[in-house]
Amino acid sequence: MLAAVLLGARPTAAADPAPTDAWQHEVAEGRRHWAFQKPVAPAPPAVRDAAWPRGAIDRFLLAAMEKAGVTPVADAGREPLIRRLSFDLIGLPPTPDEIRAFVADTGADAVERVVDRLLASPRFGERWARHWLDVARYADSSGKESNLPYPHAWRYRDWVIDAFNADKPYDQFLREQIAGDLLKADGPADQARKIVATGFLALGPKGLAERDRRQFEMDVVDEQIDVFSQAMLGLTLACARCHDHKFDPVTQRDYYALAGIFMSSETLYGTGSQLQNRHPATLIELPPDAGLAAAVAPLEPAELERLRRQVQELADNAADLARDARAARREGKDANNAAPFLRARVARDRQAAAAADLDQFRADGSPRTLAMGVLDRSRPVDSPLLERGDVDQPAGVVPRGLVEVLCGPDEPRKIATGSGRLDLAFWIAARDNPLAARVMANRVWLKLMGAGIVATPDNFGVMGMEPTHPALLDHLAVTFMDDGWSVKKLIRRIVLSRGYQLAAVHAAAAFAIDPDNRLRWRMDQRRLDAEAIRDAMLAVAGRLDLEPTPGSPVARVREDRRGLMEVVNTVRRKPDTCRSIYLPIVRDQEPEFLAVFDFPDASLSSGRRDATNVPVQGLFLLNSPEVVSLAEAFAERVTGLPGTSAERFERAFEMGLGRRPGPADRAAIAAFRADFSGRRRGPPSGPGQGEPRGDARGDARGDARADRERLALVAYCQALFATAEFRHLN
Repeated sequence: MLAAVLLGARPTAAADPAPTDAWQHEVAEGRRHWAFQKPVAPAPPAVRDAAWPRGAIDRFLLAAMEKAGVTPVADAGREPLIRRLSFDLIGLPPTPDEIRAFVADTGADAVERVVDRLLASPRFGERWARHWLDVARYADSSGKESNLPYPHAWRYRDWVIDAFNADKPYDQFLREQIAGDLLKADGPADQARKIVATGFLALGPKGLAERDRRQFEMDVVDEQIDVFSQAMLGLTLACARCHDHKFDPVTQRDYYALAGIFMSSETLYGTGSQLQNRHPATLIELPPDAGLAAAVAPLEPAELERLRRQVQELADNAADLARDARAARREGKDANNAAPFLRARVARDRQAAAAADLDQFRADGSPRTLAMGVLDRSRPVDSPLLERGDVDQPAGVVPRGLVEVLCGPDEPRKIATGSGRLDLAFWIAARDNPLAARVMANRVWLKLMGAGIVATPDNFGVMGMEPTHPALLDHLAVTFMDDGWSVKKLIRRIVLSRGYQLAAVHAAAAFAIDPDNRLRWRMDQRRLDAEAIRDAMLAVAGRLDLEPTPGSPVARVREDRRGLMEVVNTVRRKPDTCRSIYLPIVRDQEPEFLAVFDFPDASLSSGRRDATNVPVQGLFLLNSPEVVSLAEAFAERVTGLPGTSAERFERAFEMGLGRRPGPADRAAIAAFRADFSGRRRGPPSGPGQGEPRGDARGDARGDARADRERLALVAYCQALFATAEFRHLN
């Protein structure tokens, strides 16, 4: 069988072990788990305080609070509310003008108009795409030992941004990532975009130094099963690779039925043949009329010819060194010296890297449009069941199929034709699937409210947490599907609820009953994620570039680790001013700013980030050249505003924290200015720095005063960046 040949194992007889009566009983019991039952639309419950709810969401929340004897806190004020909405929807702070306009707007639909404006902003897609990229484990390199560049990963990133901005129906969003290459397309441009979407399956970390081809193939398949099951289903199906799942009713047969689907597709990620890469792969060439941006600029004829000559010269040199190595081996002169063989290998790698550079261009020097992704193999294969997950212990071959416990009793689970990716894509995104809509509704709720209805967003299985509001989760899932799987409508529905708009304040009576705020009687104070902190600093400093260059720096490096580290070091030496989503994410070398503030491991699917508060963050805000530079730019921007010095300090406060300073804040600002001025004032010292005379004395004093003012403002702006209020939403 082809699967056995692919794995390098002795072909085994086809065998799909018949399920026992005991197992069928276990599957039937497993289907009773709350998450494996199809969501139904529950009627919103009756509440005693009928004036409090603004919609169905609020009725579910209030009913639970009333049952527990908890009273919700008051609504948030206008200033914290617009700041909350702005960061949650577009990941950027509101401007002082936007805040003032919202505070002054007394219209009944004022909040709705702000929400609609933010949802329509192109910044929305940049914000919400980053949430999905966390679960898609997006990165621009392969990670692990070799950590080679993925020069075209950025196409998938941009596709996700465009999908959220266009409000692509979520069911279609899922289908395209699993089987976009197999879906019907409306022309070359649509076909190209659908192929780019399958980059979801190609982006994962890869052990390119793995010597055993069979092990490498199965590790890639395992990673694909792991990411699609956690991201789209909220299940840990990869736990069944070596044995039946310890907790969920998922067997090894289920796992290897899925494995056959992914083995029947070729994963194309575009790392060239070189010393650190034992498993090179090509890329998918997209139609030239697809209208997609190129990764590199066109080559002039002279430059193209120079590159061709370089490839030929390197090829000739590699051939010469290969002959020398073979001769040395035949003569036995270098039996204990690997130098000739290493020189030949390095020369071959250099030639391959140059050839990969040349391969990015057509004969006329125009760039080819390439993408990562997956394509079906010419013949589908079924996977052997590997005992203990060992490629050297294949048992019976398992037909390609779907997970039994998630299929209806009469629903076919075996794949009749093709790889099965298309079947898998439609099964995942089907309305009858009990998980897809629930998992996404919970992800959206988590990002907006600070905690999921299910606290384990990537695990809806038996060991996951049960929902705090199961009826509300089903309500959100069903209305999500009824609204055409519109993510924007789901977000709008949640942020317009009273539950979302509550103040983030303490209430002793409610806290005594529900200290963890599981009933949602208040809004939790939330720390901004790493990207929002960095982007907010850039925004208030007037340095944020909202029109990033298409592509990625990784697309423009040679295909070797040295070139990748040059990208990393360049980002460290001269930080870019683009939004953080466009920064290159090199596995294990993430940008320092992001890493300090809990950027997730880009090798793992992550639906919930940590939000730590550790000393290294304070030290970073105090000492980072990037933060200091932004504080200086912020101060320079404020200096150009009209008004007195005291008024400019107050404007900086408003720009940084999203509210006007109160009396206590003004007193603190005045104390800061006085203290800073007192510590900085003093007579000049040193040779030639005596007291100036006449007009020069007045000029010098004026210059010294202006210098103290500038230094005070820079220090103040940096202090604003370091405040907890800047980094948190109330």
